[in-house]
Amino acid sequence: MVRTPKPIQSDIAWSTSDRITVRGKSLPDEILGHINLGDMAFLQLTGRMPTPQQSAVFNAVVITLVEHGITPSAIAARMTYAGAPESLQAAVAAGLCGLGTVFVGSMEGAARLLYEIMPEEADADLDAVARETVARYRAEKRILPGFGHPIHKPVDPRTPRLFAIAAENGMAGRYVDLIQRIHAEAERASGKPLTLNATGALGALCCEFGFPWRIVRGFGVMARAIGLVGHILEEAENPMAIEIWQRIEDEASSHMRPA
Repeated sequence: MVRTPKPIQSDIAWSTSDRITVRGKSLPDEILGHINLGDMAFLQLTGRMPTPQQSAVFNAVVITLVEHGITPSAIAARMTYAGAPESLQAAVAAGLCGLGTVFVGSMEGAARLLYEIMPEEADADLDAVARETVARYRAEKRILPGFGHPIHKPVDPRTPRLFAIAAENGMAGRYVDLIQRIHAEAERASGKPLTLNATGALGALCCEFGFPWRIVRGFGVMARAIGLVGHILEEAENPMAIEIWQRIEDEASSHMRPA
């Protein structure tokens, strides 16, 4: 059987000797100097420009993820840069490799959960959905994605601000409502405060946009890359990686030294 080759096609961008077109727009004439980085990311992903309301919310989503201090991903980037300062991109990549189900990537889990449990009926009982979801996760001894935080307790200060921005721009819809009901039910069931963290809020907002859950972690990758470049610049100017290495080496091997 002779296989008919499948056409290779991309609708994102194309170039000629004097033109660069991205998502149907001229890069030098319609994009440069006209839109910000967040709106460019939205255009790249969706093929259309965001409305002013969508722009405000989407930019809040990606800005939230740029920086959160000396996290494991920032340490990984700094340590890699210390060993290979000639390869900045490898240091950024090292930091990005740690964005998973614990850090940043939990927004993907929150978005997937919300998509899976959201009823199609507009008048569905979301409180019942929240009760069933919390009960199932508790029975299975699983952590709800987007809940809990090692530092921000009982409130992640980013979460109420993200929901406020969404409400101000008409984008606090059913998914925001549902995750807030899950939060209330999880606290009721556990009998103690539980943080609805930024990744939970971000997962809900990504659902409000209708982004596929499989791409949601990518927003964290895009944003955190900016933050990691900042950490590498600081590492180059005011190093800490070698000090971290030497302190860990001293402590980790101290039990082997003669008294």
